[in-house]
Amino acid sequence: QVQLAESGGGLVQAGGSLRLACAASGFTFTSKGMGWYRQAPGKEREFVAQISKDGVKDYADSVKGRFTISRDNGKNTVYLQMNSLEREDTAVYYCARCSGSICYGPYEFDYWGQGTQVTVSS
Repeated sequence: QVQLAESGGGLVQAGGSLRLACAASGFTFTSKGMGWYRQAPGKEREFVAQISKDGVKDYADSVKGRFTISRDNGKNTVYLQMNSLEREDTAVYYCARCSGSICYGPYEFDYWGQGTQVTVSS
């Protein structure tokens, strides 16, 4: 079955960096786009970034220039490098599998990980 396992979250000071990883299994990784979403306390889940099966990347405006999504098809893993972190980046970060090669909305992501907590302190 499809499994997505996030890792790499933690506590970091504002201005610092973290790299999240999402190890995928149970499907042909190279055939699917992958994405990251986040949910802060009291807020709805929001899009962060996605990468198509061909490596085309898309970012939320709030993270452009600070976050980088990448994928290692040999390791079935997608990464989110987060630099210049801000308190507003505090959230649970979720890895998601796109139902196709690229997704155009949250309803097109069909599998989700359990999430990893990122906390940015001032």
